Amino acid sequence: MIKIIPILLGVLGSYIVAACFGLCDFSSVKEAAWIGLPVKWENTAFHVFSNPNWGLIVAAIIAIIPISLATMMEHIGDMCAISSTTGINYLEDPGLHRTLVGDGLATALASLFGAPANTTYGENTGVLNLTKVYDPRVIRIAAIFAILLSFCPKFSALIGAMPAATIGGVSLVLYGMISAVGVRNVVENQVNFKSSRNVLVMALILVLSIGISYSQAGSLDLGFTKLSGLAVGALVGIILNAVLPGKDYEFGANEQGDKSVDFEVNPSLRK
Repeated sequence: MIKIIPILLGVLGSYIVAACFGLCDFSSVKEAAWIGLPVKWENTAFHVFSNPNWGLIVAAIIAIIPISLATMMEHIGDMCAISSTTGINYLEDPGLHRTLVGDGLATALASLFGAPANTTYGENTGVLNLTKVYDPRVIRIAAIFAILLSFCPKFSALIGAMPAATIGGVSLVLYGMISAVGVRNVVENQVNFKSSRNVLVMALILVLSIGISYSQAGSLDLGFTKLSGLAVGALVGIILNAVLPGKDYEFGANEQGDKSVDFEVNPSLRK
């Protein structure tokens, strides 16, 4: 059991140590109620229409459109990483078209209540790689617990009181594993990095995604909206890959490349 949940034990251990040394502020936990709604009316989309500013609403819609591309790219990348980690071709079953639609509908519904995008967050892929637990039923049970705990403001405050060092430590491991899975996908796709074209596309994606995110501005200001480093890197990578001559990959010609990794669908896990 200890081998299965090393991340959770690490988080709990460091949290307890930080609390013992007085590095955690539990005042918000003390003030929070045991039971409450997870939604604040002033943060919902419905509140905007109580006194609508149509100019601001239209500007917000225009600003969200390019940002949504970053979420789509993250979803596709995470689906490839999850397929590679579990050895199950989720791009084929249930299919990328279904997962994207489900993700989009869930995000649209969540946004009405002021919640963030419901994309497949990459750190969860790192957890899969650590625990080796791939049963979808476990995710469903976790989802039920998450819904129930969302009605407990005290639990939310307890998570919020977690020291930054604890969050940083667990993120270092999980995001590092995500990066490793991404490199594995590139290797298993047999991407030809002897080609200057592929090197250029890859280099621009990496430099723009990381450089813009850690620049002084933190984003690319287009006047009517701001794009994160991930959004800029995704857009530049897609456009350059489409317009630069010498593309050596054709969809449908290489089954391994289409699935992002060489594996077979496990019929017992289709259910």
